Amino acid sequence: MVEIIQKDGTWVFDGDALRLTPGRDKNVGLLRKALGELVVPLGALAGISFEHGRKTGRLRLRLRDGADPLLHATGGRLTEPHDPYQLIVDSDRYGVAEYVVDEVRNALLLDQVPSDPVSQYLLPGPAVPLSAAAGDGTASFDGEQVRLEWNWKTEDAKSAAGTRVLAVTDIAAVEWHPAAGLENGYLRFTVKNAPTNAPPKYDPNSVELWGFKKDPLMALVAAAVQARLPHPAAAAADAPAPDAAPPAQAAPATEDDHDALLRRLRELGELHRSGVLTDEEFALAKQAVLKRMQ
Repeated sequence: MVEIIQKDGTWVFDGDALRLTPGRDKNVGLLRKALGELVVPLGALAGISFEHGRKTGRLRLRLRDGADPLLHATGGRLTEPHDPYQLIVDSDRYGVAEYVVDEVRNALLLDQVPSDPVSQYLLPGPAVPLSAAAGDGTASFDGEQVRLEWNWKTEDAKSAAGTRVLAVTDIAAVEWHPAAGLENGYLRFTVKNAPTNAPPKYDPNSVELWGFKKDPLMALVAAAVQARLPHPAAAAADAPAPDAAPPAQAAPATEDDHDALLRRLRELGELHRSGVLTDEEFALAKQAVLKRMQ
């Protein structure tokens, strides 16, 4: 058995699985803290690496495609503080980190674990029931139903119908996307036979996210639902082959111009006046927008 203990967390490898436990350091992301201990079987791993830095290094796990519902639901968009498959290592423990890498790689070779995609989830996803509140609503999941409840910040057109309840059997897909720049994020559920192009702000099957501290917790709800949907490999196998692939279309260009930045400033001001943003959050967000205007 090999073990590395850091402020960022603890990794233990027993030859069959890696046990990842988040640390209690203030820089550990909310998602990792809420997810808790994660056991990754050796068969779910595609590789491991260690990146040296002057003061700290970073251990990284690479999972096989399709092994983890969390990675599938988030599409690789988790930032470093929230990524459970990274560990910050102090410089005086570089030797231990390299030993962990050697032990895991040797085990992968001895067990002849392939690195190709898998056809079923090898990790169970977050435990249920669970609930997360962020942006314009609260998303809860008990293993069978998703419940979306709205708050006073929700658009009237979206909240008018009241609480939304979706059976997991009626959900075709789920996606979590973080806020980035001027674009808000979302937790979106695609309902079978009811596609929509509505923005998350107006979509009754979506929670709009504004880039605040608790947004990543919505990714746990997405992962728990994803774990109970058909695996993407099975869905792809069942899908009929198209007659002909449609021609690729270039994505429309987006304008990150002065007017868009001014609109964003007005939105931030409204959120600040209504109490959604604290003084500190407003100042940081305003500063980021002003830098873009220079």
